[in-house]
Amino acid sequence: MDFRKPHELHKRRFGRNLGLGLVLGGLVALVFGLTIAKVSTEGFRMPNQIEGAHNE
Repeated sequence: MDFRKPHELHKRRFGRNLGLGLVLGGLVALVFGLTIAKVSTEGFRMPNQIEGAHNE
């Protein structure tokens, strides 16, 4: 096993990776939440169910 002290660069890189991961996770959660909100509204219909749409 290697018990060397981690370099300071690894600590900074971990902090940046953690921050980026949280930002990306938040973006995914936001898109998911907006999708659920749009689908759960009363007036939601699939595009091919809108009046006047042609089925091809």
